[in-house]
Amino acid sequence: MTKRLILASASEVRAVLLRNAGLDIEVKPARIDEPAIRVGLELENASPRDVADTLAEFKARKVSGADPDALVLGCDQVAELDGTILEKPDSKETAVFQLHNLSGQTHRLLSAAVVYEGGEPKWRHVGVVRLTMRQLSDAYIEDYVARNWESIRHSVGAYKLEEEGVRMFSRIDGDYFTVLGLPLMELLSFLINTGEVRV
Repeated sequence: MTKRLILASASEVRAVLLRNAGLDIEVKPARIDEPAIRVGLELENASPRDVADTLAEFKARKVSGADPDALVLGCDQVAELDGTILEKPDSKETAVFQLHNLSGQTHRLLSAAVVYEGGEPKWRHVGVVRLTMRQLSDAYIEDYVARNWESIRHSVGAYKLEEEGVRMFSRIDGDYFTVLGLPLMELLSFLINTGEVRV
């Protein structure tokens, strides 16, 4: 790459995806008041897509302001069921409640990515994946949460598709990288088309 690429996120998964794609990245998590921004967006009746996109932009802009010569990638992921945004579960009880609501339903994951340079947005994309969950028994949900709590507590929807959570789904429509929180194919296309990455 001709310019430095900074990931404005603490997500280890996103960092691994970028490095596995052969990108040399720096990781500088953005320090933003995400809960306050979410509340403000909800008060404005922002769509789940706009929430993901806005949070990704806030992160990229914050880090770009301190490092204007680099390309800065901000990301955010939102899970949505019937227009309601699902939060990361704050307790095992919340996780069980979320999985009961998702059982037998189709929900969406929206993974936003925004690239800033010089304090200005240069590119953005929101990837969408539709996931249909099997009808789950109460016993399975309880056991799943008990077995996987430490892993799923930081995941919207209270599951990880890259782990045991994949058993709960009957259909997935969309890109696997987007499920993991980064529309990687679209990002790579942007970097290739702008000459930052060679193929």
